[in-house]
Amino acid sequence: MNDIFEPLRLGKLDLPNRLVMAPMTRSRAYGGVVGELTAEYYSQRAGAGLIITEGTQPCVIGQGDINTPGLHSPQQVAAWRRVTDAVHERGGRIFVQLMHAGRLAHPSLYPDGALPLAPSAIASGARMYTPDGMLDHPTPRAMTLADIIQAVEDFVSAARNAMEAGFDGVELHGASGFLIHQFLSTNSNTRTDAYGGSVENRIRFAVEVAQAVSDAIGPDRTGIRISPAISYNGIDETDTDVLYPALARALAPLGLAYLHLVEVNNRDLTEVMRATWPGPLILNPHRTREERPASGDAAADVLRAGLADAVSLATLWLANPDLPARIRAGGPFNAADPDTYYGGDHRGYTDYPTLES
Repeated sequence: MNDIFEPLRLGKLDLPNRLVMAPMTRSRAYGGVVGELTAEYYSQRAGAGLIITEGTQPCVIGQGDINTPGLHSPQQVAAWRRVTDAVHERGGRIFVQLMHAGRLAHPSLYPDGALPLAPSAIASGARMYTPDGMLDHPTPRAMTLADIIQAVEDFVSAARNAMEAGFDGVELHGASGFLIHQFLSTNSNTRTDAYGGSVENRIRFAVEVAQAVSDAIGPDRTGIRISPAISYNGIDETDTDVLYPALARALAPLGLAYLHLVEVNNRDLTEVMRATWPGPLILNPHRTREERPASGDAAADVLRAGLADAVSLATLWLANPDLPARIRAGGPFNAADPDTYYGGDHRGYTDYPTLES
């Protein structure tokens, strides 16, 4: 049994509490570069045991939405350095989430108008907001073996850039239908080579990325996020109960800092993953209809039940920069404004009041 306010050793870090800020896209990195508002936003939330940033593309072709940040140019590295410095000055700890969008993108995002890349030439069936309005995700180009090798190298390069930018570590986004997840799922990966078909083949890309990144920056600075059974961005898994324990067993020898599990109304699988994964587990708990967003009580219940070593929450962090203090006090909690989730200025970003204010 653990308590939210117990300290936790996670990789190289000593966390003062077990409450993690989950990654959330905010679309305020104009031109792919974060600004001073982003430094203020994350530093306001430095009371988290660990902050995991919004998804950040490791390369140009990895971008999947407008105004999302990157970590593949000197300008982006310098901009993120201002963010990490601000968080560390307030005593916080921060990982960057590296997110390659794969097929969840559009040629309008790229200077050369290239097609997005994916394991197979299968469109997501979803739509996205682009500079030209709402458009369908196109049918992507199936990745060659050379493309796969390049994608692994892009993750490694971005991870090294993250260290230069002052991050405490990186989280690999293997969830929610993005590139790593696209390799895992049978309906987005119909390859017939070493990266498709069997479970062993479909987990290969995820394991290779995790291995390469942990070799480059250290396994104790590397985490990975997964979302078993999620039906999002066109994903429809057929063998979830076999796939994810196999992935956990394949990743276990690497000694990663953590596994970050997004629960999708599948507590039985959470228990299996808890038993299978030998390292620290962060759980993003399933939200019930009555509890949207997941609350501090849900986080406490997960820890008391021993289901995870730490708990990540999302929406509550948007509107409550001092969330640990509010949970300790039993509230009250600010309500987040959905109209300001994506894009814009400081409104709905850095102007939510704390208990003290």
